[in-house]
Amino acid sequence: MRLLQLFTVAAVIALLSFKASPQLTVTSTSFTNNGNIPLKYSCEGQKINPPLQISQLPANTRSLALILHDPDAPMQGGFTHWVVWNIPLDGKIDEDYKGADQGLNGAQQKGYVGMCPPSGTHHYHFMVFALDTKLALAPGTNKAQLETAMKGHILAQGDLVGLYKKQNP
Repeated sequence: MRLLQLFTVAAVIALLSFKASPQLTVTSTSFTNNGNIPLKYSCEGQKINPPLQISQLPANTRSLALILHDPDAPMQGGFTHWVVWNIPLDGKIDEDYKGADQGLNGAQQKGYVGMCPPSGTHHYHFMVFALDTKLALAPGTNKAQLETAMKGHILAQGDLVGLYKKQNP
């Protein structure tokens, strides 16, 4: 019985000392988390990015980075739609955003590429990272290179998931 009590006390202490990593809040005025992304932002529409708002930045944040990724794409590792870093700290990414440093998407083009799933509904992850530094990266930086550069510099992160299915397959 005494051993069980000691184990219980140790478990409670361990749980109380656990600190979850800080989370950013990522939202959009165009869709809700796990909601449908409007056609306007897809290959069937204007092919521009939706507006995003980021809040709950840690005090020592120096820049933001964003990766928009579709893990459901029918290729190994999914498809990356957008790679952006050194985003200003105002927490706003406007519709059709051209600011900050933009890297190569999965089509090997600079900037945003709209959703265009070949079939079914896909999940699009707008992953935003608060960093303790600005990044000095080459213009041709891709998702993997950005992820490598961010290692050890991520203070907090957040993820907004949007869904999209082609309207006219």
